[in-house]
Amino acid sequence: MSTFTTRGITLGIESFGDDSAPLVLLAGGTTMLSWPDALCERLAAGGRHVVRYDLRDSGKSTTTDPQAPSYTLRDLAADAASLADRLGGRAAHLAGIGVGGMVAQVAVLDHPSAFSALTLVGTRPVAPGPPDDDLPDHDQATMSRLFARPMPDWSDREAVAEFAASGAGILGDDPVAARAIAARIWDRTPGTAPPVQMANQMGMVFSMLDCSPRWRERLPEIEVPALVVHGRRNRFFPVGNGEAIARVIPGARLLVLEEAATAVPDAAADEVTEAMLTLG
Repeated sequence: MSTFTTRGITLGIESFGDDSAPLVLLAGGTTMLSWPDALCERLAAGGRHVVRYDLRDSGKSTTTDPQAPSYTLRDLAADAASLADRLGGRAAHLAGIGVGGMVAQVAVLDHPSAFSALTLVGTRPVAPGPPDDDLPDHDQATMSRLFARPMPDWSDREAVAEFAASGAGILGDDPVAARAIAARIWDRTPGTAPPVQMANQMGMVFSMLDCSPRWRERLPEIEVPALVVHGRRNRFFPVGNGEAIARVIPGARLLVLEEAATAVPDAAADEVTEAMLTLG
């Protein structure tokens, strides 16, 4: 892992594969570890230079105050475009997962020349908060269980890992995998201050970002090949959100992972890799 400075901020990055190969840039939601190792390794084996990176206020990227971010969703999108330009020197395949998918949508719309393809995983076409009337909201029973849990002691690595494992069980993801990822995130987080740890583990900073103006109505403007991947069992962003995105991006392919929830399980890595490589 290393860092990369662009637009006056530092982004934590990790690379897989040959630097001279076509670039696949993976925007996490919010840390790079939202993208599983298995998928990154398979994309690299398929002849791609894969770079996953931490958004601001997460991982090894610039961290200031995640409770009062001084940047917007558009700034995060511009970070992606700048990073793609600095790393590859030519248009890149951009992929975003969860809230990183919101960054990816805006980045391709605002910086179309920077990207050659788009993959969106487990995301939706509107900002955090109440969705449009035609989009399914978070499953309320699941959310009630998720947020009824007491917050962990963020300075306790094991407590944080257990908190992540219990949340994964509620969401329908693999608790064992979630525990391991949370421990890795904890190890990479700069300090144990509760707001910083919470931002890394839960992505709460997105609820405080300025995400205006809306971008959903602009999705038909996307001209690059697009893939929309969504877990059938996703209770956080139900599959109707992915279906809505795929309907309006011209020529987009929808890949529904029948046994997946919010994360891309290792068992689906081959299927997702094949679909992404087909885009270019």
